[in-house]
Amino acid sequence: MKPAPFDLVRPREIAAAVALLAAAGDGAKVMAGGQSFGPMLNLRLATPSLVVDISGIAALKTAREEPDAVVYGALVTHADVEDGRVPDAGAHLLKRVASGIAYRAVRNRGTMGGSLCHADPAADWVNALSALGAQVEIAGPSGRRWLALQEFLTGALSVALGEGELLVAVRVPKVPASARFGYVKHCRKVGEFAHAVGALLVDPAAGTARALMGAIDAPPLVLADARDLFGGHIDADFAARFDAAAAAAALHGAGVTDPVDRHVHVEVLRRAVRQAASLFSPHTRSAA
Repeated sequence: MKPAPFDLVRPREIAAAVALLAAAGDGAKVMAGGQSFGPMLNLRLATPSLVVDISGIAALKTAREEPDAVVYGALVTHADVEDGRVPDAGAHLLKRVASGIAYRAVRNRGTMGGSLCHADPAADWVNALSALGAQVEIAGPSGRRWLALQEFLTGALSVALGEGELLVAVRVPKVPASARFGYVKHCRKVGEFAHAVGALLVDPAAGTARALMGAIDAPPLVLADARDLFGGHIDADFAARFDAAAAAAALHGAGVTDPVDRHVHVEVLRRAVRQAASLFSPHTRSAA
């Protein structure tokens, strides 16, 4: 099957892209790296009258460091992160996530912003960046605004973009040197989307923890204050106190009613907890 006919435009500026999207309304779709959108066109799951290819907008391919965050342009590719061509929000933190996305050919073209806008519940950036408390910058006919990623992801394959709006940047808070990030996903084979994702950002020095369980056919379940998963407090022995029952209860409250699904997601989170704990030891290595 081939795509239905459509017009293609390639603006060179953000303002021009916004104007094209606003003028075309619901008939327009944005294409960034095309790794998800291309197959949707071929299968006619998407039938736009106008495709706005933003891959030529240089301003969306940059990244900059701020005192407490790194801001990534929407067109920063997975390979840019993996290869260190852009700053990392932590010591090899996002690089570890990026290196596990699909295959190298996909990572060469797939973009951070495109992945977030596609909003597949199993996608790595959807989950990892939600766990890290990221924000997105949106440009539209009324100007620009920032939105927490949790608010941007409104459902499976659904985001909070209004008519004529375009995601232009992702702001990821820097991870303190005292914190560790565990990120584990369960796949049947290398390269496919995950069936369960678990993540933990933990800082025993500050007594804080933020946990995530993803790939649940909905936006990720984020526990912004995850101390209840560890007996109510965080210290160096947090992993030994991981409460699987509390994690399962949180999943049930989020609508994951199948006990087998809950078990898989809890065990994947447990592995992420162990990974984060192991990273405190310089003699222990753990694969993402």
